[in-house]
Parts: sequence; structure tokens; C-alpha cells
Amino acid sequence: MSKLHKTINILQEFSLPLIAGVIVALVVANVNPALYEELIKYPVYGPQDGAHPINALFLINDVFMVFFFGIAAKEITESCLPGGDLNPPSKAINPLLGTIGGVLGPVAVYFLMAQLLYTGSELTDVRNGWGIPTATDIALAWLVARLIFGNKHPAVNFLLLLAVADDAIGLIIIAVFYGNPELPAAPQYLLYYTVPGMIIAYVLRRKNVQAWLPYILFGGTLSWFGFISAHLHPALALVPIVPFLPGPSRDTGLFEPEDETDQEHAAGHHHHDHSPLHNFEHNLKLPVDLGLFFFAFANAGVQFASVNAVTWIILASLIVGKVIGISFFSGLGSKVGFPLPEGMTMRHLVVAATVAGLGLTVALFVAGQAFPDSSPYNGPAKMGAVLSAGAAIVAIVLAKILGIKPLKDAA
Repeated sequence: MSKLHKTINILQEFSLPLIAGVIVALVVANVNPALYEELIKYPVYGPQDGAHPINALFLINDVFMVFFFGIAAKEITESCLPGGDLNPPSKAINPLLGTIGGVLGPVAVYFLMAQLLYTGSELTDVRNGWGIPTATDIALAWLVARLIFGNKHPAVNFLLLLAVADDAIGLIIIAVFYGNPELPAAPQYLLYYTVPGMIIAYVLRRKNVQAWLPYILFGGTLSWFGFISAHLHPALALVPIVPFLPGPSRDTGLFEPEDETDQEHAAGHHHHDHSPLHNFEHNLKLPVDLGLFFFAFANAGVQFASVNAVTWIILASLIVGKVIGISFFSGLGSKVGFPLPEGMTMRHLVVAATVAGLGLTVALFVAGQAFPDSSPYNGPAKMGAVLSAGAAIVAIVLAKILGIKPLKDAA
């Protein structure tokens, strides 16, 4: 493997573009707020005072993030294949119970804290952010889980399944609850554009088209126009299209090692699959991972002075809510006949639940939908999402206290 290839792998594996984007955004936004606003709202084309101004922020959040959520949809699709974490459903019951807890726990903590700290119209406004702490950052959770448990520990796959299912629920929450209040949802446009896009994707599949680009170019473009015309977030446009891409006969795994030696020894993964579904991710994963720098820069530029009670509500909801919800629901499942994966105990479950509090990427995205730029809660909410990166430190310390070591080092 070349030095450049190794460097790129490190950048992707440790989510360095995303982390760098957060850091740079915080520095610029706090040193020169006017410059930061000018950069992210730089006019690209046409009038900038319409419903969808064509500026840098629009291109990042409404166009680039289409591919981010498209890859998330790919992971969910493959998880449903034979050999995947959702097939057969019986083996996924405990993690899926944990997923339910990982949504309900944070929402309950969020509403409870909002009720205690706000009243009147402020309480009504703050409540709208309940969807923010339901998210889990898949890539960062995977990274931290591997550091704590080791590559082969069942807690890693448990957490990955939970994170993927979490984000599937997050996609639904964004689509259903976070439309533009000034532009009421017009679902008929989904029938005019998105459904024809799905039909095109279905026809391409029936014709056995073995290139992913036509599915995305024709079906995806129509779907995008359907979502934006329906006043739903267009970043979700590929979610109904990606499942039509022909895929492998079995799940090939969430995160494939790039090194050829690792590929040859990766048990249970079919890394020589070249289906359109696989190639879609393979061709776009690198530009999406690198592009997360720009997403983080455009969304994480929050002034430290904006920190207020909403920040701590979101942070507590992500960490405390996830731990309580996931531990309770998965623990209860193990008591009523749906056991944790072999090799996992309650100690591992509590630490995995803490790691799930890493909501960074999707939490930032939802924060921008829950509280528009004009809202006084936009900055505080985004800061809560950024600070959720601290869940990694909490999980590492907790693992030390509970005596959990990476599986490769365990006796």
C-alpha cells in the first residue's frame, strides 16, 4: 500500500476531516464571526433571498449531504441481507430494543430538563429540539468502540447495528418532524417526482443495469426535486432510491478494511463484491468522508458565548439519556429471552451505551433543522452536538473503571 493510500486510510479511519472541520469552524467563528458568516453564506448562483438561496451552506447541507445519507441508506439496506445484522430479525432483537431505548431515553431526558429549566413560550420553542439527541455518529462510534473493546469484540457489532438503526429512525424524524414551518409540507410533490424516480430505479434494476450512476443520476435527481418541492429536507432524497440498487447476495459488512491482507483474512465478509450497491459506497466513501470537513465547518461554527441551558440539555440527553435508555431496554430484553450477543455483559452494554452518546454529525444536522439560523437556540444546540464528542472520553474512563480491556489484550 502506498504512503498516500495509508494516509488517506488514516484520515478516514479516525474521521479526521470531520474533526478538523469542527475545530476550524470553532476557531474562525470565535475569532472573526463576520468572516465565518460570509464564508458559509457565500452566494454561488442566482438570488439569495428566496426559499432556497444557492449559497455554500445550501450546497453542503442540501446537496452534498444527499450522498452522506445515501451511504447510510446503503448500510441499512445491506444489514437486511442474509448474513446482515437485521437478518434474520431474531438476532437483532436485543440491539433493536437498545435502539428504541436510545431514542426514547434521550427524548425523555430532553423534555424533563426543558420542563425544569424553561417556561412559557421559551419552553415551547426549546421543545422543538427533542430530535437532536436521538442521533448516533456511526463512524465515530465505530472508532471509539474499537479502541475500547478491540476489533473483534461483539460489542462493536452491537453498537454498529444500534447506530445504523438509530440513524434510520433519525431519517424518519427529520422527514416527518423537521420540515420548514414557513413552507408547509406538500407531499403531493413526492408523487410527482420521487415516486417516478423510484419507478425509474426499479426499471433499471429489472433491466439488470450494473452501474450505480444511472440510478442516482435519474432516479436520485427526480427524488431530490420531489423532496425539495414537498418542503421536506432534500438531503434524504437517496433514501428511497438506494434500496433499488442491485446488491450482493449477502451482507459485506459495514466497514471494509482497505488493506489487501486484511481483506483476505476478514472472516465472513465478501470484499470482492462489485455490485452497484457496493460500488456506490466504494466510489463515494472517500469524497464523502473528506467532504465532511466542509459540512462540519459550515455547521459547527458556534461562538462559545452562545452556550446556555439548551447546550447542557442536549449534552445530558445524548450521554445520560442514551446510557439509561439503551441499558434499560437491552437489559430488559436479555431478561425476557432476547439475550445480548455472546461475550457481552451488562458492563459492556453500559460502556457501549455511553459511546452511543456520540451524536456529532447527525446531531449537528438535526440541530440546524430544529432551530433555524434566526433562532436564539441554534448556536447553543449545535454546541451541545459538538460537545457530545466528550462521550468518547467518558466511555474510555468508564471502561477503565469497569475493568474492560480490548479483546486482543484480554486474558
